[in-house]
Amino acid sequence: MSAATDEARTPSDHVDERILRGSPLRKLLARPELGSVVGALAVLVFFAFAADGFLRAASLSTVLYASSTIGIMAVPVALLMIGGEFDLSAGVMVTSSALISSMFSYQMTANTWVGVGVSLLVTLAIGAFNGFMLTRTKLPSFIITLGTFLMLTGMNLGFTKLIDGTVSTKTIADMEGFPSAHAVFASTLTVGGVDFKVTILWWLGLVALASWILLRTRAGNWIFAVGGNQDAARAVGVPVARTKIGLYMGVAFGAWISGQHLLFSFDAVQSGEGVGNELIYIIAAVIGGCLITGGYGSAVGSAVGALLFGMTSKGIVFAEWNPDWFKFFLGAMLLLATLLNAWVRKRAEATP
Repeated sequence: MSAATDEARTPSDHVDERILRGSPLRKLLARPELGSVVGALAVLVFFAFAADGFLRAASLSTVLYASSTIGIMAVPVALLMIGGEFDLSAGVMVTSSALISSMFSYQMTANTWVGVGVSLLVTLAIGAFNGFMLTRTKLPSFIITLGTFLMLTGMNLGFTKLIDGTVSTKTIADMEGFPSAHAVFASTLTVGGVDFKVTILWWLGLVALASWILLRTRAGNWIFAVGGNQDAARAVGVPVARTKIGLYMGVAFGAWISGQHLLFSFDAVQSGEGVGNELIYIIAAVIGGCLITGGYGSAVGSAVGALLFGMTSKGIVFAEWNPDWFKFFLGAMLLLATLLNAWVRKRAEATP
């Protein structure tokens, strides 16, 4: 059994298998992200031959940007899935975050940073609401977050039409604080003559933070424990409710970052955006090695899953193929990655 799953199903005084010595092969096979790394290398080699210019620095910058816009959300979604839950409202929550920031700043004629701060508080409150409702009602996360998804979808459209009279917000590009907020959430950095979006830094920072939480903190042990067996975790003193609420607030924090990037990239926001993106975040986490049943996965794996998404979406464009086939390739990658991850786990369990 994998180290993370074993830890999640044993008492807290059990020696953590992650610090025990084992064969290098077993350690390698036990990594949740191994299957996605193999898949990513295969996709990279494939498009290197199939698409002219795919390996150029400018092309890789485009791939990294596309990956980062998914990866920022895939990281907290992966942590939530390791904790045994998922969030169907994650996609529209990104749009809600952007709408709140934009409309508050415009209507109150306030510095855009005021709208950014209000958006952070409201978005975190939405995440806390999801976690609170889940832990208090004991309903499945599917029902809770589906309800939130529908409510946010309606509120995004309803409030935007009520306040702005249209389905999109007014531009805030000429408001005080916009340049500095744009620099934080949507700027472009030039390195060696190649332009890179700042979202790549946000993405890598979140991966590092999430990996540290999972592997080096008590909270990480709690996440694996509640995802593996929450009743057993509760019996040994793990704060199950607090952990799950915190995980949902983590998803909300990722939605806030993505929402601010959306707003400050385009100055205005369409209220109908974000629907369906929650499935892409979940797919990236699953491709990266997270189990739907919880208790297994990694932040690095979710990053590799997002990278696979970025390489495929942009590789098809660089190869000048019909983009209608993109979802076919995405679905095929999901199935292949899941089968490969299952095979890797069985090999890890059989390897001495």
